[in-house]
Amino acid sequence: MYHMLLVRYGEISLKGKNRRRFEDALIRQMKLSLGDLPYGTIRKTFGRIYVSVSPETWRQAVEAIGRVFGVVSISPVVQVPLDMDALRATALTLGRKAPAGTFKIETKRVNKQFPMRTPEINYDLGGYVVTNTDHLTVDVHNPDIVINVEIRHEGAYLFSESIPALGGLPVSTSGRGLLLLSGGIDSPVAGFLSMKRGVTLEGLHFHSYPFTSQRAQEKVEELAKLLTPYNTKVQMRLWLCQFTEIQKALQQNPYPDLKITLMRRFMLRIADALARQRGILALITGDNLGQVASQTMHSIHTINAVTNLPVLRPLVTMDKQEIIDISRRIGTYETSILPYEDCCTVFVPKNPATRPKIAAAEEAESHMDVAGLVAEALANTQSKVITANDDDDIF
Repeated sequence: MYHMLLVRYGEISLKGKNRRRFEDALIRQMKLSLGDLPYGTIRKTFGRIYVSVSPETWRQAVEAIGRVFGVVSISPVVQVPLDMDALRATALTLGRKAPAGTFKIETKRVNKQFPMRTPEINYDLGGYVVTNTDHLTVDVHNPDIVINVEIRHEGAYLFSESIPALGGLPVSTSGRGLLLLSGGIDSPVAGFLSMKRGVTLEGLHFHSYPFTSQRAQEKVEELAKLLTPYNTKVQMRLWLCQFTEIQKALQQNPYPDLKITLMRRFMLRIADALARQRGILALITGDNLGQVASQTMHSIHTINAVTNLPVLRPLVTMDKQEIIDISRRIGTYETSILPYEDCCTVFVPKNPATRPKIAAAEEAESHMDVAGLVAEALANTQSKVITANDDDDIF
């Protein structure tokens, strides 16, 4: 019965003169997310967007639009002529679909030319619904459901559901970020939360074949694929960096307690160089303060010293269970826990330094050809464009 979706946005409405840019980005991302699903016109008014959809596929359209950051909620809507008989019939249909309980009619009369005033419409439709149903009673103060009626110039809209969506800002409105994507639980969640703030993602994964398996790389590609429905153009470029020679050099370093610190410094150096090549303005990691040795305040300070790009850490204040809950909700958890180790977990020393100093890290790196190793790793970096339908291009 539904021919239209009412899409609400929240934070965008607080924007000033550039609000239109955010609205256009939201509509653009909605169209990409809808893909091949049939839909008609997309029309925006202040604080909301109307999307004409097929009655046969409106549920799939709700699911697709619900994945778009910036959308706060969605209501499937019935549009009828400005006629009280049509309003009564549709209000009754919505009432009959509702579970037993209490209800009220709530009308917004944008079209002041409509002959009946708002209280009269509420009274008329409420009376009609309660008279013709056995499972509903009126409660205007705390109803179980609300049948909403909007009287506009082009017609009337009725709806009774409000399906929550993701909120946030449309992807692409906050610039581009390079996500250091491991095979664990944290980094995909960090990527998801960055996209929620309008960041377009590219991914960077470090692999150390033969120390890590091909299955570990495939796991990361699957994680990237699970994030693509939320990203700009519903795809993600994933960079795959061969990290083996750096791992071998780290194994020979005379400061084993600094191995993780040095490894992370190498990763940030490579990420910094790649980001600058790509015109990307920020790095993104799944770091969480105090979770492991490389995420203490001292470690973060020492690791960060190799880059002056902003390093965003969306998970920094969360506990592990909060991160796991989000990963389950976005569908990455089951893939993240597959038992294929990445290069961050394979080479963990027995007693990693938790309070490393920059001077100590620089002393340890003096025994290595840092610039040469970084250049070699960058030269052996390839990228894949990951899409949800396996249409991957390798560069």
